[in-house]
Amino acid sequence: MFVVTLSYLTDLDQVDAALPDHLDWVERQYADGVFLASGRKVPRTGGVILAAGLDRAELDRRLATDPFAERGVAAYEVTEFVAGRVADGLAHLRES
Repeated sequence: MFVVTLSYLTDLDQVDAALPDHLDWVERQYADGVFLASGRKVPRTGGVILAAGLDRAELDRRLATDPFAERGVAAYEVTEFVAGRVADGLAHLRES
């Protein structure tokens, strides 16, 4: 499982210009089953994504196709972790 932290590199006008394409890209990641949760940071300086069901190389490949990455408006930090304990209903996320 991965926690992806996005940090904006440009002003919000440029982020907002890329946002519709970014949200389409996010929707495709959910449709593929790799994104578990996503949203904006507060204050609005970037975002956070929880992803699972893929390896680091595939995650990196997908992140490179994000319109935010393609337009240079965000940088990404990826942290991989092993979920040893999860809430009820999320047992499929725990590594056995």
